[in-house]
Amino acid sequence: MPYRSTEILSPGPAGKTPLHTIALTHDQRHLRRKLLHLDNDDVVMLDLKEAVMLADGDLLVLDTGDHVRIAAVAEPLYDIRPRDPLHLIELSWHLGNRHLAAEIRLDRILVLRDPVIKAMLEGLGATVGEVTEPFQPMRGAYHGSGGHSHGHGSHHHAHD
Repeated sequence: MPYRSTEILSPGPAGKTPLHTIALTHDQRHLRRKLLHLDNDDVVMLDLKEAVMLADGDLLVLDTGDHVRIAAVAEPLYDIRPRDPLHLIELSWHLGNRHLAAEIRLDRILVLRDPVIKAMLEGLGATVGEVTEPFQPMRGAYHGSGGHSHGHGSHHHAHD
C-alpha cells in the first residue's frame, strides 16, 4: 500500500509506536521529495515543502496518521580524539573550513573516512581511529532556512 508523508516530527515523541523503521545513511537523510521503500515492500512518498536533514529517531507522519521512524545506519567513520578541549575546537575549525560533515562531541569528533583528512588531522596532533557507528553530523547554520545555496563566488577563503 503506498503511503504519503508531508510532515515530520523531529525529534519523534517517545510515546509514538511506528509502523516501520527506515534505515538511512546521513547522505540519504537529506531529503525533500523521494520514494522511500519499507522492508515489507510498501512505499512512502515523502513530499516536503523544503529539503530537511532527518535525524535518527525522527518520525514521518503518514497520511493514515501512522508513523515511520528514521534510523541512522552505521557508517565507516574516523573517531578523532583531541589532546584537550582547546585542541577539539581547533580540529573542529579545520574540518569546518573544509565544509566536512562532522559530529562534534565533548571528547571526540566523528567524520566519514577520507585518508587525506586523516593525514591532516594526525598532522595537527589528533589521535584518529576507525569506528563503524551511526553518524549524526551537526546541522549546518543554514539548516531549515529554506533553501540556502552555498555558491563559492561570494566568500573569501581558499579550499584545499
